[in-house]
Amino acid sequence: MNAAATIAPAPQHLRALARANEVRLARAELKRRVADGEVSVATVILECPWESASMSVAELLTSQRRWGSTRCRRFLQTIPMSENKTVGSMTQRQRSAIAALLAGQPA
Repeated sequence: MNAAATIAPAPQHLRALARANEVRLARAELKRRVADGEVSVATVILECPWESASMSVAELLTSQRRWGSTRCRRFLQTIPMSENKTVGSMTQRQRSAIAALLAGQPA
């Protein structure tokens, strides 16, 4: 019997943990880049990278400097949108409206 035949794939729960850690680290890096000003929230919302697809809009907005929950809630009230809406489930119209408002242009 050779060694390659005896190696079994990792159990499903270990693969899930590894994937969750990968997503968590990627999100932390994205939030760090947003906080440092390397990338804008408008760009993230328009491009929707894989690490932000399941992230809530409020989580992404509050990762900016000087954006807390109150400012985020007031901002999202201007566009009727829930704070719990994920970036990946937004329509193109919603993405454009948020990006325009973040850039200071009227939606």
